[in-house]
This record gives sequence, structure tokens and C-alpha cells, in this order.
Amino acid sequence: MTVETTLPVTQDYVRSFSTEKGEPGWFTELRLEALAKSEELPLPNPDKTRITRWNFTQFSQHSVESDTFPSLDTLPEAVKSMIDIENANKSLYIQHNQTPAYLSLSEELKEKGVIFTDIITAVKDHSDLVQKYFMKDTVKVDEHKLTALHAALMNGGTFLYIPKNVEIAEPIQTVYVHDHADAPLFNHVLVVADDNSSVTYVENYISTNENAAGIANIITEIIANGNAKIEYGSVDNLAEGVTTYVNRRGAAFRDAQIEWALGMMNDGNTISNNTTNLIGDGSVSNSKTVVVGRGNQTQNFTTQITHFGKNTEGYILKHGVMKEAASSIFNGIGKIEHGASKSNAEQESRVLMLSEKARGDANPMLLIDEDDVMAGHAASVGRVDPVQLYYLMSRGITQKEAERLIVHGFLAPVVNQLPIEGVKKALSEVIERKVK
Repeated sequence: MTVETTLPVTQDYVRSFSTEKGEPGWFTELRLEALAKSEELPLPNPDKTRITRWNFTQFSQHSVESDTFPSLDTLPEAVKSMIDIENANKSLYIQHNQTPAYLSLSEELKEKGVIFTDIITAVKDHSDLVQKYFMKDTVKVDEHKLTALHAALMNGGTFLYIPKNVEIAEPIQTVYVHDHADAPLFNHVLVVADDNSSVTYVENYISTNENAAGIANIITEIIANGNAKIEYGSVDNLAEGVTTYVNRRGAAFRDAQIEWALGMMNDGNTISNNTTNLIGDGSVSNSKTVVVGRGNQTQNFTTQITHFGKNTEGYILKHGVMKEAASSIFNGIGKIEHGASKSNAEQESRVLMLSEKARGDANPMLLIDEDDVMAGHAASVGRVDPVQLYYLMSRGITQKEAERLIVHGFLAPVVNQLPIEGVKKALSEVIERKVK
């Protein structure tokens, strides 16, 4: 038996929602066309993961009004721990369920032309700029049912634009606080770095109510124009009752660079796609992902870097830890298109299983359509190394403590890449809770 796919919203509702938000005509039409397509398109077909029984479409409320946070002192403690309070007033956005709850951007960045706001406001106030990039270079509306539903029902997210020649030294952070029992997160994040600019962007998804449920349909688009650099970090920590589809994609043009550091800590069933298209010559991408699975959850993670330009470099690193009866698929794809000569595609996927019922599957793939390139991959799935255990225990450390230290060391290559100390600490604490 499959999940009922009759949508709880209509064309009239979507039109009314868009009008209520003051969105321009082009976006209203995009929503309506996407909703019509969603009724015909199939679900995505992730490798070796059956998702036809997962709930991606049923909810009782599309959008709810939640409390705002007039000051940082009013934040939940779990959220406070992620934020550098001393610098938070500079560049920080907090969303509470679907409600923009707190926003700050330094006057210095405003004067330089930086735009940092919630996505609904951006569609209304920066329409031409959003229209230029929204679901154009990375994710397409009609890829499958979930991308179409996302475009039709988008109800939150962030827009960040960095003008030409602007380099931002301090990280820009967003926090998505989820505590509603049912209302879905259809979040869209659009980050655009224009020529010769740079930015570090970090986001957090956190369920402050462990009984929260529902759907998270998240799409992120990262556009790095000529010689731009974007460092993107995230920690996803949504509750067990939340079914998550998350699609983070980037497009790097000539000599641009996109760095990903992703902490995937959701407790519910999750499909994740992280794809970077190296379009311009000399572009570079590093994608690092850390995953911890527990309970009975099922997860599927695909990371792909596609080389279109010459002299491009793509590196994929994925480390996962599975415990109890959790199972995960790790697909790594390095694709070098014809004409992308002198390119380099490297990847490594490693999975640790901490219990007999845990399952991990690492699938490295190299798809090469060009001769003059370099490419390589490595993958491993197994238990904790007995040699490492013996070494630590021989120095008086208990077996449990030794396993804990090994797991933290195994995940450190990604954890250490997160640029905000509070976020790095929060991720380490989540890992500690999950593996202890």
C-alpha cells in the first residue's frame, strides 16, 4: 500500500497564498504551473531505497504563524548554543516554522549592496534578481514530483546576494527552528555570489520539539559566478517524525569555488542530494558530508560533482556511522563530461557500523567521457578497527570510551570544517548523543 498522493491544496489555495504574500505575477504563475506538474510527475527513484510508502504530500496546514524572537535572549536554549551571541547582531536570520522570526544584517554590508532576507520578501522586493536565478541553473521545477511540489508550495527559506568584488569575512548564519506538530517546511535557500566575491554561509535545521512531525522539502541553490568563492556549512537535526527530502546544488562558473561541509543528523527517514556542476574552466568544489544514523531510520545520500569546464577539480568525502537498525546508502558520483580535459575527480566514502543490525552501503562511481583527466575513488564499510581499539584499551581506556573516541575521530574531517564555533560544538554534541 502506497501513501495517498492526492494533494491537500488546490490551485485556488496556491493563488490565494501567493497573492496574500504580495508575490509578483511571474512567481504566482510558476507556483500554479508547478502544482499542475506535481500531479503528473513521479516521485524520485533513489538508488536501492524504496520511498513509495514515505509521506511527502500529506499535511493539515501548509503554513502557520509562529512566535517571533524580539531579542536573542528569548531564543530557546538549544538555538542559543549554536549562535555566536557577540557577533549574531551582524548577520543572522532565524525562521520559526514558516515565520521569519529574527533578522539582522550589518550596516557595512548593507552599504556594500549585500541582500540578506527571507525568500518570500526577496521574491517581492528583489523580483528581477530572484527571477534570474530561481530554479534555473541547478534544480529544475519539473525534475520530479518533489521539485514541482517545492516550487508550488514554497513557504520559507533565505535569499543571500553578494555583489561583485565584495568579500565578506564573517560568516552569515541562518537557523530554522521547527517545533510544529504537522506544518511542512518547504524551504528554499538561494545564495548568489557575483564575480570576484566571497562568503561563508552556515545554516541549521533544529527540532526543538522531539515529538514534532511532518514533511521537510528543502532545496538549496548556490551560484558562484566568475572567480567567486562560497563556503557552505549546514547541520540538519530534525526530529524522528519528520520525513526529509533535501536537495542542495551548486553551479560554479569560471575559476569559482564551492565548498560544502554538511552534517546530516536527522532522526527521520531522509533523502539527500548534493550536486555541484563545475561549469566554468578552472572551477573547484569540495564536498564533505558526515552522517549518523540510529533507530530504524532509512537514509539515502547522493553526492555528485559534474565537470563541464576544463582544468576543474572535484573532491568528495563522506563519513557515516550507523547504529542500532539504521540503514544508509552512500552514492558518490564523479562525472567528467566530454571536453572537460585536464580535470580531476576524487572521492572517498567510508561507513562504520556499530551494531549487528546496522547497514551501510557505499557506492563510488566514476563516469568519464574524456581521456586527458585524473580520477580515483575509495570506499569501505565495516566495524570499528580492532587494532585501534586494542591500542586505546592497552592504555587504560575502556572499550566504550575507546569506541566513542574512534567515532569522533572518524567524523572529525567534516566537523572541523564548520566555520562557526557554536555550530561546530552543537554538531559535536549531537554526534555524542547519537553514538554514546
